[in-house]
Amino acid sequence: MPRLGCITKRGDRYLCTLLVHGAGSEMICTAGKLDAMSRWAESLRARKGRNKACVALANKHASIAWAMLAKERTFHPACDGAW
Repeated sequence: MPRLGCITKRGDRYLCTLLVHGAGSEMICTAGKLDAMSRWAESLRARKGRNKACVALANKHASIAWAMLAKERTFHPACDGAW
């Protein structure tokens, strides 16, 4: 299985922009939520700051989207990354 890296400048800039903006809008809503992704994003924001947390969340969304497309499966948030 290929290891997915970070969001780089070599990829599609528009798609990266959309992923980061979407992650930023999700970060607005994560403060009171108790799901694993929201708790992870909040702890990352506390350690690294809002912008780095948004990029990391966008990378996580890109990894999830890739896995869904590559394995032809639907997203189940209760799986916690167990594909």
